[in-house]
Amino acid sequence: MMLSIFARATLLALAAAATPAFAALDIGDPVPKFIATAALGGKTFRYSLAEALAKGPVVVYFFPAADSSDCSIEAHAFADAIDKFTALGATVIGVSADDIDTLTKFSVKSCQSRFPVASDQSKTVIQGFDAVMQTRPDFANRLSYVIAPNGNVAYFYQNLNPDKHVERMLNAIRALPKATAAR
Repeated sequence: MMLSIFARATLLALAAAATPAFAALDIGDPVPKFIATAALGGKTFRYSLAEALAKGPVVVYFFPAADSSDCSIEAHAFADAIDKFTALGATVIGVSADDIDTLTKFSVKSCQSRFPVASDQSKTVIQGFDAVMQTRPDFANRLSYVIAPNGNVAYFYQNLNPDKHVERMLNAIRALPKATAAR
């Protein structure tokens, strides 16, 4: 019986080790490079994080649902600050589990055609960045990352309140070493 319990515990431990865990991406961690269908200014296109990183740092921000009040506030804030991001050599992409038709409209209305938003209905990207909302797993959490051109996390901020995401992302990009920021 004792051997049987030990054997079961060993098998459970091995199974747990083989199951992918979505631990929070920390500063310095490599991010999953993704390609997704995105919308900008009402037009869809193929977005590649690797291609964007080749040009400089990227802000990848996750949001729960297009057209919700707080998500619209956050998108407007990123749109209003896009010239500041551009001046620092950075680009911005929003990601949610919304379908591309919804995001195509959102890209014009709330994003003001200033930056793209990507659809991740399969939640592959959301899970890879540990951005699943724990209380509502069908939605992305409000989580923002600054990704350095080398593909590693330079900074992250998680808060359901949309008010500080833009400010914190800009400050994190300003704090990047000049060689990293101006790739």
